[in-house]
Amino acid sequence: MTLAYLALGSNLGDRENYLRCALAALRQTEGIEVLRVSPLYETRPVGGPAGQGPYLNAVAEVRSARGPHELLAVLRNIEQQLGRERQEKWGPRTIDLDLLLYGDLIHEDEQLTVPHPRLHERPFVLQPLAQLVPGLLHPVLKRSIADLLAELQGLRLHGSAPGRELAGRRALVTGSTRGIGRAIALELAAAGADVLVHGRIARQTAEETAEQVRRAGVRSEVRLADLADAEACRRLVEEAWSCWGGLDVWINNAGADTLTGEAARWPFERKLHELLAVDVTATMLLSREVGRRMREAGSGVILNMGWDQAESGMEGDSGELFAAAKGAIMAFSRSLALSLAPTVRVNCLAPGWIRTAWGESASPSWQERVRRETPLRRWGRPEDVAAAARWLASPAAEFLTGQILRINGGVVRS
Repeated sequence: MTLAYLALGSNLGDRENYLRCALAALRQTEGIEVLRVSPLYETRPVGGPAGQGPYLNAVAEVRSARGPHELLAVLRNIEQQLGRERQEKWGPRTIDLDLLLYGDLIHEDEQLTVPHPRLHERPFVLQPLAQLVPGLLHPVLKRSIADLLAELQGLRLHGSAPGRELAGRRALVTGSTRGIGRAIALELAAAGADVLVHGRIARQTAEETAEQVRRAGVRSEVRLADLADAEACRRLVEEAWSCWGGLDVWINNAGADTLTGEAARWPFERKLHELLAVDVTATMLLSREVGRRMREAGSGVILNMGWDQAESGMEGDSGELFAAAKGAIMAFSRSLALSLAPTVRVNCLAPGWIRTAWGESASPSWQERVRRETPLRRWGRPEDVAAAARWLASPAAEFLTGQILRINGGVVRS
């Protein structure tokens, strides 16, 4: 199955109904799945005879099991069914269906040219396409749809669009079935991003999170992988990247839980092994693999998960274990940011005392310690970390890379 993008237009008769009928015909065609459709835009006709009425235009994202020529034939057949007459070039029409992009295919023959040769010259195509996939790279021009649109308009957004600043972005959050990862997935969705939910084995829990993500009006799918397995990490990146034709944001949140349940009773050596495998090795392998793909695609954001006390230190077995694991990731993130600059931004979140599963069951003495050491006098919430992740993934943070952001209520330890 290949992701493809189709332009739809009409300037005769009941324009909106013709577009609706064309989409219905696509949905009824075997081997074609309509995933998303942009808002409708009304535009003046470009070229052709004088006196034409304005067009309604939209772009549809589809997943196609049909080859590009076969898909084009489907579009032509639908046009014929809806009464299109090809009497003069760029003349008025009941329906106009164009194949804009077919994966990253670059092809030209007498019947078909992809990418569409005038894609980058047409605001009535770029605008709805940018609503769906602003970060998608033009296979020939190697520039994002958002950049092409901004150049055509002579406009560039300063800062971020409030409320849906991640609209059209495609993200994956590891370990997003609960806790901080789940909060991040929901926050990215609230900002308009499509989110792949990752879990280790709990598919039902992952599907529940994905369903909540979809309620924000975005796409979500589930991918399961045991990140302690290096080959599973490689497969996760490959499957996630191919799911929606690339990714714009990757957040390495998953970590080994050695504080609750049976794992809390493990010996030091076993805890160390688990933390190194999941928190360190997996984060490094995933970051390098997805970072390489993002660099080739021309843009991307990677966020890793550190710990605010990794550099200052904390007494006890847990302090030693987490300082070693998270300190490694913080140092790695700085170096990876240099390796992938200027194309891909890499930053690291360093939460402090966050009320996750361990915090909920912490002893009264620990509850008091957290309040005493935190200037804001409360536990952090998963949503506090999620809000920081949303900002770092957004255009508002486009001048930040290689940084460690501490979300810890102002804790400073020397």
